[in-house]
Amino acid sequence: MALPPGTGLVAYNAAISRCARAGLYPRALALFREMRARGLRADEYTLPPLLNSAALLRAPPAARALHALLLRAGLASHLHVANALVDAYAKLSRPAAARAVFDGMPDRDVVTWTSLLTGLARAGAHGEAVRVYRGMVAAGVDPDEFAVAAALSSCAGSTMLDMGRSVHATAVRRGFEPFLSVGNSLVSMYAKTGALRDARAVFDAMPARCTITWTALIVGCAQNGRGRQSLAIYADMVRSGYRPDYVTFIGLLFACSHAGLVDAGRAHFRSMVADYGIAPGPDHYACMVDLLGRAGRLEEAMDLLNRSSTELDATVWKALLGACRVHRNAELAERAAEMVWRLDPTDAVPYVMLSNLYSRSRRWGDVARIRALMKSRGITKEPGCSWVGVNGVAHLFHVEDRGHPRAAEIYGKVEEMTVRIRAEGYVPDTDWALQDEASEGRERGLAYHSERLAVAFGLLAVPATAPIRVFKNLRVCGDCHAAIKMVAKVYGREIILRDANCFHHMKDGACSCGDYW
Repeated sequence: MALPPGTGLVAYNAAISRCARAGLYPRALALFREMRARGLRADEYTLPPLLNSAALLRAPPAARALHALLLRAGLASHLHVANALVDAYAKLSRPAAARAVFDGMPDRDVVTWTSLLTGLARAGAHGEAVRVYRGMVAAGVDPDEFAVAAALSSCAGSTMLDMGRSVHATAVRRGFEPFLSVGNSLVSMYAKTGALRDARAVFDAMPARCTITWTALIVGCAQNGRGRQSLAIYADMVRSGYRPDYVTFIGLLFACSHAGLVDAGRAHFRSMVADYGIAPGPDHYACMVDLLGRAGRLEEAMDLLNRSSTELDATVWKALLGACRVHRNAELAERAAEMVWRLDPTDAVPYVMLSNLYSRSRRWGDVARIRALMKSRGITKEPGCSWVGVNGVAHLFHVEDRGHPRAAEIYGKVEEMTVRIRAEGYVPDTDWALQDEASEGRERGLAYHSERLAVAFGLLAVPATAPIRVFKNLRVCGDCHAAIKMVAKVYGREIILRDANCFHHMKDGACSCGDYW
């Protein structure tokens, strides 16, 4: 309904602001169009609620039009207008546009920095978000609780534990620990960087919790190879009166999958629908396929998918493909790969998984066929790499990498590692070698995988009292998993390896995953 004729700018601004605060975003934008049609010009109070409305409606064209208007009207110099513009682009997942506005601002305040930081974190640009946080502190701007929560989220996303501890110290100093968003971010950050004891300590100290808090700890335990702990925490959560949500059940099913708890996984999958009315999504089906597939129940996994009314995405079929690789079921793997290709023809994962399956079965002709198919379709695989942090510096390694300044020492340490673990009974599993070579060449290739080079450097550079924390962008190979467990034992070290799947806490020759990952 239109405002009465003769309504002035102040009244329009008030009406637009009220609509935006009430969540009536289309109405706010409609009032603006009406106002403009009556010849009224926007001022610095008109635009912030409109920019927020455009952002929350996920309407980039509207935000760009408002941006152009404020530039023509000379309103960009008003700090609260520019802040609203940075915030709008951040909420619209346009981090480059948000950064461009930020960089052009002559003055900034805590809202400016926080808007950019939260936008980058939300967009997954975690490294850049951490750099913005550092710039904020260097500029003498005290972060608020929203900036701290976003920085913690990005420390988790970029596996920067030391930086996360620094942000935690800031939260304590600034008195932000009681804020629920900060506490939740701390639990998640510590869990996602492999510091599960710290995550639990923060959780236990929190004066208030919510479903997100419990879910963060459930997921964290699952990712760190503590599946049974995840289930115990879930039982405590329900007893405490908290209601699980969609993400909680992803964590539970992931926990069951990585602990081999088939019956528990089936029970929770049924419970989410029967007890909580939560319709399973692709992520839940992927966890169930992974759970059943790891247990060798491939037919049951296929039956589950055939009965599903959910639109399944590539993640589900890649989970089935991974299970087929474990159990060397090439026929079903090829069907799963075809399903992935239908959904995403550019995805390199099915090519790599099929190639690995064929190579483990010594089907070198099929390996060559898959690699030729990749080449003809212009598909490139993500190269495997591992890194280890020492004194705040990440040292990156690729397979057979000799580019590190201490390469000679690293390769010497690899040879020493190999001798010592062989003496403890390690025998290379050359089924994990992906090249058609003689046995000696295949063993040598395994010894120089990126994760072993990173572990070797960690033994050289990380103090003996500290755990060696290695991160890998892909799944660790089975032979490296066995070898690094033995390295942890013979050197008396704790090695925490995070691969694309989960954390592996290795000590005394055992791994938290129970060799079931």
